[in-house]
Amino acid sequence: MKYSIFYRLFFRYLLLITALSSLIIIFSYIIIRSHYISWETTSLKNDTYMLREEIIPMLEKSRYKEMDAFVKQMRKQIDTRITVIAPDGKVLADSETDPALMENHKNRDEIKQAFQNGEGEALRFSYTLKDKMLYVAVALKNKDGKILAILRVSVFLWQVNNLLDQLQKSIVGISLLIVILSFIVSYFFARTFAGPINSLADGARMIASGNFGVKVPSEEKGEFKELADSFNNMSTEIKILFDELSFRTEELDGVIYSMKEGLLLADDKEKILLCNESFKKIAQDNSPEGKRSWEVLKSMKFNDLYAKCIKDRTSITEQIEINQRIFLVSVTYLQNRKEVMAVFHDITEISRVEKIKKDFVSNVSHELKTPLTAIKGFVETMEDGVNEENRHYLDIIKKNTERVINIVNDLLLLSELEEKGIVTEKVDLLASINTAVKLFEQKAKDKGIEIAVKAEDNLPVIKGDSFKLEQVFINLIDNAVKYTEKGGITISLKRQNGNIMIEVQDTGIGIPEEHLGRIFERFYVVDASRSKKMGGTGLGLAIVKHIVLLHRGEIAIDSRYGAGTKFTITLPI
Repeated sequence: MKYSIFYRLFFRYLLLITALSSLIIIFSYIIIRSHYISWETTSLKNDTYMLREEIIPMLEKSRYKEMDAFVKQMRKQIDTRITVIAPDGKVLADSETDPALMENHKNRDEIKQAFQNGEGEALRFSYTLKDKMLYVAVALKNKDGKILAILRVSVFLWQVNNLLDQLQKSIVGISLLIVILSFIVSYFFARTFAGPINSLADGARMIASGNFGVKVPSEEKGEFKELADSFNNMSTEIKILFDELSFRTEELDGVIYSMKEGLLLADDKEKILLCNESFKKIAQDNSPEGKRSWEVLKSMKFNDLYAKCIKDRTSITEQIEINQRIFLVSVTYLQNRKEVMAVFHDITEISRVEKIKKDFVSNVSHELKTPLTAIKGFVETMEDGVNEENRHYLDIIKKNTERVINIVNDLLLLSELEEKGIVTEKVDLLASINTAVKLFEQKAKDKGIEIAVKAEDNLPVIKGDSFKLEQVFINLIDNAVKYTEKGGITISLKRQNGNIMIEVQDTGIGIPEEHLGRIFERFYVVDASRSKKMGGTGLGLAIVKHIVLLHRGEIAIDSRYGAGTKFTITLPI
């Protein structure tokens, strides 16, 4: 209701005023009645003081008939009933009735009070006059203090009530006038109070409907003016913020919908909330919003990736084939919104080129292996038939042929890892490391360095390819032995956060910091001349990293030039 606050204020004020007026009428009547009865009682007592001077002499001389005539005469003058009662309760004189016909008054309340206290009063029904009356009784005593009789005066209560009724009518009339005036004042007050509030409410509704330029009038003074000014300032600020937000939203929408990468936003129930045009092309669906992601993409691998992202509440990146295209999909869990965002990078052409390169390297390696083996065989055959002068040249040919054969073998191993992956079986890492260490014990002994293996007790086995993992340890230990001239090599195994951590640390020459970022690249060597001298191919660490990644593990390097190198491998249990 538009003016509900007006009516609430108005009727509440009216109810309050009516209640107060009713209470005033009730309490004023009670107070005035009590006050008037008190005043009437005092007036009656004054009458007794005036009458006692005339009545006491008559009592002393027992002139009861004269006394009865006297009170009847005085009744006409003071309009008050007068009764004289003997100490034994017998009525001696009465202004209204024949005393001889009246019953004994000894047990009347006012009479008892007068005998006890000298004065008494009562408000009760008179059985003689058949009406309610106000009585005041006073003890009449002689000079010796002896009670001669009780003088009682009384008036009809209707006389009091008539006056009170007139007063009550006046009070009610005045109260009604006050209520009417209050009604008018309340109406204007409630309207004045509700007007600004209604304006604010209308303004708020308009803002809620999108009209941010609305202003409310601020003619009022005081708090209402401050409130109206604050509302108008708020409206201005909201308009500015909304315009800026609209601009940012349009800008963001433009970026999202113009992205070449597919973008998907879905809730934790896989319901699609938002996507761009690129995703619609990927999914081959023009209206995927509101559908489930598995309905649109129909990719079990993506469903598994989505479920894992929600379960682990983390970011995951994997390569997925969708509709004969290859995508690098990055899935991120949005913690605050409990939603999942997926970005699809189309790497089909990159994958195709990469496959061509891998196939080329694999094919070339296969083609080179046979002639290189033949060259090496002929060189070894010729070694027995040449003189010492020409043997030097054959050694150079043989050494470089062996280096090329090693490169070809490493390339073939990389190609095999990329194509076939790994064979999963139970692997005892400590046994694999000990096997690799035995291959280099003599070489390390010849250089005067020690290889130490430290492992925690009761290490669990992992699932992996024992041969490939052994190759990892062989390559790392081989490098450590090659580039360490003094000190030693320490290999440690320990369990940490559901993983097994393997550290291979040496005290060798170390690696300069500028080379650390590229150390796992194919054919990358820190010191080319030294690598050739040592017989390195530049593929060993690339093979190591590839095998670790195939086992869903991680490898990190920490090295300082001249202070040794530490490789840390983390493999899941």
